Amino acid sequence: MMASFCHFPASPPHQSLSKLLSPLRRPRPHPFLPNVLCIFNPNRNRIRAGSQFRRLSLSSSSIALPPEELDSSSLGDLTRPDFPILHQEVNGFNLVYLDNAATSQKPTAVLKALNKYYESYNSNVHRAIHSLSAEATDEYEQARTKVAAFINASKPKEIVFTRNATEAINLVAYSWGLSNLRSGDEILLTIAEHHSAIVPWQLVAQKTGASLKFVGLTKEEVPDIEQLKELLSVKTKIVVIHHVSNVLGSALPIEDVVAWSHSVGAKVLVDACQSIPHMVVDVQKLDPDFLVASSHKMCGPTGVGFLYGKSELLSAMPPFLGGGEMIADVFQDYSTFAEPPSRFEAGTPAIGEAIGLGAAIDYLMGIGMQRIHDYEKELANYLYLSLLAIPNVRIYGPAPSETVHRASLCSFNVENIHPTDIATILDKQHGVAIRSGHHCAQPLHRSLGISASARASLYFYNNKKEIDVFIRALKDTIDFFISFHGTEGL
Repeated sequence: MMASFCHFPASPPHQSLSKLLSPLRRPRPHPFLPNVLCIFNPNRNRIRAGSQFRRLSLSSSSIALPPEELDSSSLGDLTRPDFPILHQEVNGFNLVYLDNAATSQKPTAVLKALNKYYESYNSNVHRAIHSLSAEATDEYEQARTKVAAFINASKPKEIVFTRNATEAINLVAYSWGLSNLRSGDEILLTIAEHHSAIVPWQLVAQKTGASLKFVGLTKEEVPDIEQLKELLSVKTKIVVIHHVSNVLGSALPIEDVVAWSHSVGAKVLVDACQSIPHMVVDVQKLDPDFLVASSHKMCGPTGVGFLYGKSELLSAMPPFLGGGEMIADVFQDYSTFAEPPSRFEAGTPAIGEAIGLGAAIDYLMGIGMQRIHDYEKELANYLYLSLLAIPNVRIYGPAPSETVHRASLCSFNVENIHPTDIATILDKQHGVAIRSGHHCAQPLHRSLGISASARASLYFYNNKKEIDVFIRALKDTIDFFISFHGTEGL
């Protein structure tokens, strides 16, 4: 398999590209766009933003491109030895993992914590008095305490373990939402929300008669906070909003949003999946009523997430699921329920996974979340400006400046090249892992005038050298398409 597509000869017009690129897969239905074939359909419609394809330009206050010299003691270089999965070859190339917004990799400390649980004290929690169960219960509840400290919750019982952030949002929607929403009430969201923050509220709105209202984007492609203020009213019962966008890389002023929402009596649920792994998040300072996050995006295992909820709200909410652990007493014709958080943790929980999450928090706090955030801001600017320098690349979201700090991710498109084709070539021919598709944000993509995008997302164990590899690989990929299709339209 060739290492660089820019070295492929241009193929005759009649030659099948799928044969030229063997052993790559032949054309197949695109997983997100079933009517579009990927691995290069030359007749495919172009990816456009609205009516015109454009690139963002930097203002005079923009941050200068960092020097090319790499600091061997950067946080990325210092932490990489802790992540065994990063030290491998993929398709004959050193792995460059840039899909961290989807899931992060796990350090050895987390892997050891999981292994220790299953090898040394695997047992159910809260149910037995023998030594293994006592140790498992202690470690499980210590993990809850660690989560509470990590986000500065006032007490551990404000933390409910769930399977993931999606389940946490559904818990709020079905427990709080069904109990408090009525016909005529309004649920306020932004167009940039993840599907997991939209669909549960659509279902609850259908059951209660409440309606959903969406905040659009500004010309800088950031959710319009001024419009949000205008839409808030006494009809607004809950605001469901992300902290950091998984597509735009933009961060929202949650503290202000919460204050405005509370002034009209509305509750606020914050999707913090893309912020908690990357920055200091203090729920007592931000003051949301609910906040959700997933372990697997913050160096922890899959299969566990958490809901933060204010004590008085959780205590007033009915159970979400029924079964063991969430009861006080069960009689033949009725049951009484435990206090939160047990009320919302029916059945055997993800014990090992919660303990692994606790180990991940220990690891992150050992580094320091402010240190992680500062380092990732530098990486974010380097990634953005490196991408911006490539012709015909369109980056979505705000441009970084002295006052605008992007998250360490970029969603982008290249004119005339489908994002899944880009992601496929980067993986097969360069060992670079990025994301392609709608990133569980179809309403946002429609608002941008596109159906899909490519996304490169970083974490603290990445470094500038990997960004350079990605940029070179992307240029090679674009050069290949130019040689195959010609320069028309590029």
